[in-house]
Amino acid sequence: MKIKRLEIFLANAGLRNYLFVRLSTDTGLTGVGEASLEWQERAVEVLLHEWVESRILGRDPFDIEAVIGGMIRDQYQGGSTVMTAISGVEIALWDIIGKACRQPVYKLIGGRARERLDGYANGWYGQCATPADYAARAAQVAALGYRALKFDPFDTAWKTLSAPEEEHALAVIDAVARAVGPKIGLMIEFHGRLAAGDAVRFIRQLSAYNVMWCEEPVAPENLELLREVKLASLAPVSAGERLYTIADFARLISMRACDVVQMDIAHCGGLACAKKIAAMAAVQDVGVSPHCSIGPVAFAAAIHFGYSTPNMGLQESFAEFDVDWRNDLVGGWNPLRQGSLAVPQGVGLGVELDEGAIARHPYKALSFPSLWDKSWTSEFTGAAAFREGPGAPR
Repeated sequence: MKIKRLEIFLANAGLRNYLFVRLSTDTGLTGVGEASLEWQERAVEVLLHEWVESRILGRDPFDIEAVIGGMIRDQYQGGSTVMTAISGVEIALWDIIGKACRQPVYKLIGGRARERLDGYANGWYGQCATPADYAARAAQVAALGYRALKFDPFDTAWKTLSAPEEEHALAVIDAVARAVGPKIGLMIEFHGRLAAGDAVRFIRQLSAYNVMWCEEPVAPENLELLREVKLASLAPVSAGERLYTIADFARLISMRACDVVQMDIAHCGGLACAKKIAAMAAVQDVGVSPHCSIGPVAFAAAIHFGYSTPNMGLQESFAEFDVDWRNDLVGGWNPLRQGSLAVPQGVGLGVELDEGAIARHPYKALSFPSLWDKSWTSEFTGAAAFREGPGAPR
């Protein structure tokens, strides 16, 4: 069996575009992957056509170590764009392998390692402005069954957290905590906004809340500062969504610079690389919780990873807080059950692209907002469930 064709499909999803990859073999089997990357989908598309395609055509889809390892070695410059292109193809190869073996992917990358996989909600706080807005929306989200919610309360802060920004952020966190109760975990998303000193000072004020982690408190490339914040903080720290190679993660883990590793399977080299990162983390008694803020194919891959990985924590889920047409873009199972993620059914990843639905939502340039523009939260979700504004009934 050999790969004979690579196809790319772009679909708009409100504030971002999703880039899907489909590989076809000479036996008729196909595999789908996802290589979505905010702002850079067209750049990923060029890399897929002008370089990755030449490295994948004619190859045996089972030869993941040789094919993907060779591309990671030979891409030379590194970075998110090329690693995302490679990762999308790698996920598609696993889909083909699963179909060829007539098994779901999770059974091929470790088998079922857990009985249950829970999600945590993200993307739910679009259009929220005041603490009361956040509280009303958070109560709705908790009612859906999620055990934890992630949100960025910082508006447009950068490096230094001013007194008004700090007051607002603390008020938002307090309002959300009161709205959902002490049993619901809170993940505080910093988006790498703060300098180390302000990050530590802020995190130390959160001891009264059920904070599961503080995510990317400082710039993601500065692991020394991240470790400094982790050692000085009273809450767990997570990081890793903006690291892209196994060597980056080996350094992060060996430094014990965070408590939770958040590799993104669609950016770090794919499923096999993610499993290697999880194994390194397990040796250091560090948990993993893959970042997944993009589309349904990447989400499916993350769920397969989660069920097959012993040191897996909660899985990030945008699925109920995305654009209305998200589920139309693929056919397959809907994994969400009251905040829990069902075991994938069927062979391979268990999803297939719907070309008609994708065509109805064409690519839009520069659709992802800047996190330092005051309008970014107003564009953060297009979900119909919350379209009438904060606190609206479902």
